[in-house]
Amino acid sequence: MTRDTVTNWAGNIIYTAEELHRPRSLDALRAVVADSARLRVLGSGHSFNEIAEPGADGVLLSLDALPSEVAVDTAARTVRVGGGVRYAELARVVHAHGLALPNMASLPHISVAGSVATGTHGSGVANGPLAAAVREVELVTADGSTLVVGRDDPRFDGMVTSLGALGVVTALTLDLEPDYEVAQHVFTELPLEGLDYEAVAASAYSVSLFTDWRAPGFRQVWLKRRTDQAEVDFPWAAPATEKMHPVPGMPAVNCTEQFGVPGPWHERLPHFRAEFVPSSGAELQSEYLLPRGHATAALHAVEEIGAVLAPVLQTCEVRTIAADAQWLGPAYGRDSVALHFTWVEDTELVLPVVRRLESALDGFDARPHWGKVFTTAPATLRARYPRLADFAALAAELDPAGTFRNAFVEAVLAG
Repeated sequence: MTRDTVTNWAGNIIYTAEELHRPRSLDALRAVVADSARLRVLGSGHSFNEIAEPGADGVLLSLDALPSEVAVDTAARTVRVGGGVRYAELARVVHAHGLALPNMASLPHISVAGSVATGTHGSGVANGPLAAAVREVELVTADGSTLVVGRDDPRFDGMVTSLGALGVVTALTLDLEPDYEVAQHVFTELPLEGLDYEAVAASAYSVSLFTDWRAPGFRQVWLKRRTDQAEVDFPWAAPATEKMHPVPGMPAVNCTEQFGVPGPWHERLPHFRAEFVPSSGAELQSEYLLPRGHATAALHAVEEIGAVLAPVLQTCEVRTIAADAQWLGPAYGRDSVALHFTWVEDTELVLPVVRRLESALDGFDARPHWGKVFTTAPATLRARYPRLADFAALAAELDPAGTFRNAFVEAVLAG
């Protein structure tokens, strides 16, 4: 057990727990869990709110000292990955076996277990969130015992995007597919006026639109095209003439290869290279997922408050995600458009703007990303997640004493 000042990646959250445990074995982890009245798991620290905060009387648990297991089954096209493994490490091993993940988030620096637990996603009209690849979950429950749940279990759709409220995820098994290559193209200055969002979103395997809302339309469009799929024309914007970074002023060398140079899936699907600091490095983030049919109207609503957003906004990214079955998945039950906001690193300035943004999106049934900055009221969340009551019942079944609950989780479950 060690305890020094521990913060999240952004530095806006300082964890108050008196104990930080980094067990080196599964047996040691079980012992910590069984001995703890309150416990939360700290993944790679890329959440921007207090979802991992156990409180001063709780225990903070890191899995980064556990063995980094990545076991590929080439015949079954699956991989079993340990709870502390990050996507960059997982992807390299999977690629070496001639296999691939169907999707990745914009940065490979994040832990696999933490990403799926918070509803993190990549992009693509046919691509579900990262949780969609999970076929089995292994977790240590409050009494220190191990529970393994697969897709044939009726509880499974409540087990993956679980906010860490059910137990400590020690391993996940993911579906894989044959290896493929991706070519990334960047375009500039896409108008919002007259935008056919459905056509734009379907123009590549993965599509991201970027703007700072200082002027109408989008400053950049990133298309990630699989080389084994037919290429679709993109007549709505001009190709970039130099390599780009989504955040203005940041060096493009930090980003994955552009100009249509084909490369392995895991070196193109993320925006940022694993060996560099992702995004700007000094930031807060918010994100909201809403039904894809609302995309154009929602973008116009955001544009209307562009003058409010711009002073504290570094960049806004717009992506598309296919519907998910996870009860607490922000894309649960509906094909979604995701509006992501990278703010300046100043909570006092950002929070009022977040509230104004949420008000602008109020009529679009927007669900916040669980790991980002948001102020949506618990009662509103309950109305927007039709299976939230089922998840609360599952949490009560697996963790009746509330070992894995904290103020964040309690507010979500209480509604």
